[in-house]
Amino acid sequence: MPAAGLGMTGSLGYRSGKMRSSLAPGVWFFRAFSRDSWFRGSILLLTFLIYTCYHMSRKPISVVKSRLHQNCSEQIKPINDTHSLNDTMWCSWAPFDKDNYKELLAGVDNAFLVAYAIGMFISGVFGERLPLRYYLSAGMLLSGLFTSLFGLGYFWNIHELWYFVVIQVCNGLVQTTGWPSVVTCVGNWFGKGKRGFIMGIWNSHTSVGNILGSLIAGIWVNGQWGLSFVVPGIITAIMGIITFLFLIEHPEDVDCSPPQHHGEPAENQDNPEDPGNSPCSIRDSGLETVAKTSKGPCEEPAAIDFFGALRIPGVVEFSLCLLFAKLVSYTFLYWLPLYIFNVAHFSAKEAGDLSTLFDVGGIIGGIMAGLISDYTNGRATTCCVMLILAAPMMFLYNYIGQDGITSSIVMLIICGGLVNGPYALITTAVSADLGTHKSLKGNAKALSTVTAIIDGTGSIGAALGPLLAGLISPTGWNNVFYMLISADVLACLLLCRLVYKEILAWKVSLSRGSGYKEI
Repeated sequence: MPAAGLGMTGSLGYRSGKMRSSLAPGVWFFRAFSRDSWFRGSILLLTFLIYTCYHMSRKPISVVKSRLHQNCSEQIKPINDTHSLNDTMWCSWAPFDKDNYKELLAGVDNAFLVAYAIGMFISGVFGERLPLRYYLSAGMLLSGLFTSLFGLGYFWNIHELWYFVVIQVCNGLVQTTGWPSVVTCVGNWFGKGKRGFIMGIWNSHTSVGNILGSLIAGIWVNGQWGLSFVVPGIITAIMGIITFLFLIEHPEDVDCSPPQHHGEPAENQDNPEDPGNSPCSIRDSGLETVAKTSKGPCEEPAAIDFFGALRIPGVVEFSLCLLFAKLVSYTFLYWLPLYIFNVAHFSAKEAGDLSTLFDVGGIIGGIMAGLISDYTNGRATTCCVMLILAAPMMFLYNYIGQDGITSSIVMLIICGGLVNGPYALITTAVSADLGTHKSLKGNAKALSTVTAIIDGTGSIGAALGPLLAGLISPTGWNNVFYMLISADVLACLLLCRLVYKEILAWKVSLSRGSGYKEI
């Protein structure tokens, strides 16, 4: 398959036009449908693997934390070791061998997350204006580089805090290339019909990446822990090369039919009176389109600005909700292995492996959230219900989740589903819905900016959560869970207005016997 951007529209469009005239309508429809489905499936799989790699490269730090600072009393000291006999931190990795190691580790986490949050607001603007294939490929290559450099600190025997902080800042900035780009690409290929369910399955890349990152890091965490970063970094860089070779940004680039974003009849898409469906608003797909657009000057719709995206109904509410939802999710992402290590007294590898069950629950929760929201047409209500249920489940996990291996497994899966379900729905289907909102009148150049605003605001919470956990955990893990429950409740409250509007829309729909009216 030729790489995207090599120009397949001209001759391919002409050939497909000749084929269309010589085939019976039913045969042409079958072939076109099969071809479109094949390309859509390929893009879905490729973008799934892309963001799996992004998350895989973020996870090792949470597994290696218990290795950077550990109780050395049970370790056998090497014969040539120069530490004193009373030094119980001789096996820890400086500078994390001090009593304030939790604050230092939280600072390393926060360096990545703050840079990610700041960069995300800028990334969406670039994502609307640069070819996604180049943008994603460069981001993945650089992300692989900086992830590997963190692990090379072990082999180069680096013990300076600034080195790890700088690497995390750089990695946080380049990783912002990922999310707006993959959501935009999927939004270009898939319409709104079953978007919640499709993106719920697709968004399991977050949890799959976390699981792979934990398992890969666990292989070397008790030995040469630097490989826990180097190996995911190399895999991410290789995926960047594959992205450059095979990513196709738009269906029209390979003469596939574009999706219907608001369920309008097919004939409306070709209506010249509709400004959202004019030749200017679609990409050229063959000689016929070139002939049409050559009759007069035609301008591409301008990319929406930051404040224009904020005026789209629902963007502010979902962005603020995601801030608190992501605060909870990322606190689990970065601190769950250490919590299990300290409270349940498992080994570093066992704690990392057990923490993957939270992500298994996240896969289930993301799919269920998408399926339910598609069926009910209530994105906000689905998120709100799951957030309400998540609060008591987190409380129970903290108090009874460590009583036995069975209860720990069950509670981790349930908590993972309820915590990550709303997070997954907002960052995928909701972002795509708002980025193709009917108020934009067919301008498709808002999707990346809207996605960046929503995920960028959420990333502020992702930075705050691990930081607060590092500051609060010395006072007791109970207080960390109280903080998480409070954030969960605030996320739920921020959706109240949208939930109320959805309920009113359901009432109108039932009373009139008509379809659901989009809010």
